[in-house]
Amino acid sequence: QPQLVESGGGLVQAGGSLRLSCQAIGFTFSRYGMGWFRQAPGKEREFVAAISRTGETTYHADSVKGRFTISRDNVNKTMYLQMISLKPEDTADFYCAASRNSFITSETYWRESDYIYWGQGTRVTVSS
Repeated sequence: QPQLVESGGGLVQAGGSLRLSCQAIGFTFSRYGMGWFRQAPGKEREFVAAISRTGETTYHADSVKGRFTISRDNVNKTMYLQMISLKPEDTADFYCAASRNSFITSETYWRESDYIYWGQGTRVTVSS
């Protein structure tokens, strides 16, 4: 049964940093494009970042460019989201997801329906 297991969320002060991890279980991780989404209290889930199957191409939402960096380690079957300069408006539940698309070119990596496996979510809270 394919699974994505997330970790690394927590409470930090504004301006602080966190690194989220997402470990893949039960599928060939290197064949899947990967992405991060988040859902803030009272809002719909939104795209954060995506990465191609080999890590050669990355995409970041305008709201996080320059602050968040997506990466992956295909040997250890783990994806990461390094977050710096965190703001209170970053407070949300963060979800990792896997896509059958490779995301080597500019595909619909921002669209939730492109992803078939989802993690349970990890909570990030940024205080003022």
